[in-house]
Amino acid sequence: MDTARIAALLEPFLKSPLSPCQLDQISIYIDLLKRWNARINLTAIRGEEEIVTRHFGESLFMAQHLFPALKKICHPERSNGIREADGVAESKDPYATSVPEPLQGVLPALPSPSRVLDIGSGAGFPALPLKLWAPTIDLTLIESNHKKATFLREVARALTLTNVNVIAARAETLAASPEFPRVDVVTLRAVERFETILPQVVTFLTPKGCLALLIGAAQLAHLTTLESIVWRSPISIPKSHSRVLSVGVRR
Repeated sequence: MDTARIAALLEPFLKSPLSPCQLDQISIYIDLLKRWNARINLTAIRGEEEIVTRHFGESLFMAQHLFPALKKICHPERSNGIREADGVAESKDPYATSVPEPLQGVLPALPSPSRVLDIGSGAGFPALPLKLWAPTIDLTLIESNHKKATFLREVARALTLTNVNVIAARAETLAASPEFPRVDVVTLRAVERFETILPQVVTFLTPKGCLALLIGAAQLAHLTTLESIVWRSPISIPKSHSRVLSVGVRR
């Protein structure tokens, strides 16, 4: 897909533009998604432009709120144009003054690198776009479907992403294991049995860890059952009448 069109479609979701190499990565991702989607059911969304807005737009909207200070530049000397790690740095980008402020009040400063766990990853959203936005995070994806897990590994390989671990297992099984590492951030989007899995999701978090959800507004009522989470006011997602980003912190 043309990267200029991808950038235009993502503009409503982002306060600062993506770098050329990030746009290239998204284009490669879309091509892979379309090819694999012809063989296994990764997403019901088939059109390229809707894939950009619904999948990448939502995911990157979350990313800029969770990791607003991470710089997004590519290594000019690397042939594939991908930079794996960047700290906070000044930018001469004319959009730099528009970089979104972090969620204030309930969100602690996340450690660097942050350990991020995505549950029910499916086609890789929001997890892999989070990694494209913030290459320094240590990312684990849980996807019980082995074919989908294979797809996720293929995307990570094709985009030369490092510190990405795909686990083909059920989240319930891992949550019950005291040996499974606890993380700084857990993300969740469009999973089945949402209200059932929520209490188990919390067990993956360290104290003061963040739970970030991309959900429908109708699902917000379920969040009140999590007494161990202090919630920030939900944020409406651009280009959506009912989708929100909800972020909370474990007490």
